[in-house]
Amino acid sequence: MRFVLRSKIHKATVTEADLNYNGSITIDEDLIEKAGFWSGEKVLVVSNTSGVRLETYVIAGKKGTGIICMNGASAHLIKKGEEIIVMGFELTDKPIKPLNVLVDKNNKFINYL
Repeated sequence: MRFVLRSKIHKATVTEADLNYNGSITIDEDLIEKAGFWSGEKVLVVSNTSGVRLETYVIAGKKGTGIICMNGASAHLIKKGEEIIVMGFELTDKPIKPLNVLVDKNNKFINYL
């Protein structure tokens, strides 16, 4: 069994950072569906801007808003305006083809890579 990349949202822009929230990353529900994430799922978030990497969990944001909000302590590490990649992994004994979701600057779906 291996942990392999199952899906990712590529080149998303952080639209908000909320230090006062309990933790997690809020993601537009449209993007959650396109990437096949679940609310509560553990994800790896990587900033293309700063190089920071952190693990957190997904919270569904309002559909169609393009929201990507770093919540709680993660807002100290990844700020509004940074470009990020959000990755989900799966433990499997077989190779899988990951869903790679490319978004525009407003976090709207462009295509699958």
